Amino acid sequence: MVTEKKKISVVLFQLGGPDSPAAVEPFLYNLFCDPDIIDFFGAWFARRPLARWIARKRAGVVRDHYNAIGGHSPIRLLTERQARSLERALAPYCDAKCFIAMRYWNPLTTQTATEVTSSGAREIVLLPMYPQYSLATTASSLKEWARIYHPNGNAAPTHTIEQFFDHPLYIQAVVERIALSLTHFDDPDRVHIIFSAHGLPVSLIERGDPYERQVQETVRRVTGVGGWNNAHSLCYQSRVGRRKWLAPSLTETIEGLARAGEKYLLVVPIAFVTEHIETLFEINMEAREEASRLGVEQFEMMPAVGDSPTFIAALADLVLRAIGQTS
Repeated sequence: MVTEKKKISVVLFQLGGPDSPAAVEPFLYNLFCDPDIIDFFGAWFARRPLARWIARKRAGVVRDHYNAIGGHSPIRLLTERQARSLERALAPYCDAKCFIAMRYWNPLTTQTATEVTSSGAREIVLLPMYPQYSLATTASSLKEWARIYHPNGNAAPTHTIEQFFDHPLYIQAVVERIALSLTHFDDPDRVHIIFSAHGLPVSLIERGDPYERQVQETVRRVTGVGGWNNAHSLCYQSRVGRRKWLAPSLTETIEGLARAGEKYLLVVPIAFVTEHIETLFEINMEAREEASRLGVEQFEMMPAVGDSPTFIAALADLVLRAIGQTS
């Protein structure tokens, strides 16, 4: 007797990115319209005009950054690859269709919710592609889904995966990427490893956001599993505005290490699972140029875990556990 495989829909959430130079300003507008990004007393009244002003003001510089990496963000293509790889990994256990919901650009959550409603899935798994939980990323994506997804009739049971910062296979995927990156140095033992995570305003942490703590725990587990004797640092990048953000910054860290005589640096994007503007431009171009100017002899960036088999195995395990199955 052949048992019918459970039919499920898996929604992969990401921030998204502009797919053309013309999309930069509307992408930024969507970003700064998010109440989890801009929130202050009276923001409900001022948010839209403020977002429009910030997007118009920043569009030129941000467009130049995207032009430097090819004129668009690769995040949709790379997330699509992850989705198709995850479908293949789940195929022996269930009939899974993976969808992508971008928070600030296409395919937006509204479009994805319509597709999921039509999918006929018996169960839905919500999978934000942010290893560490934050109000500004995970919570924002899930709140947008809750606001939009209202199926007619009997709704399929929904399971939510809020974080995977400590999943053993995710940790192993990062360790594998670091190990490979260290082989690019003649003397890997002399390399200083810089873990760089997307920054957050300190005000969010003070509200109870667990992001900083989870990033620190990810770094602790990665270095423990890797077993390297290399010195390492943790820093944050992508600061916007005048508010106090998590510190030290990537720039400050590189400056300090260069002054201390470090000549070999490996930057590990610890909170990113695909390449996008923060890795390809901020790290691999801006930070690389700054390191070279300060006398660093070799600067490398670890590739994101992307669709590596180990990372996809981590995602598959998360999904199967969510629906009450094991691989």
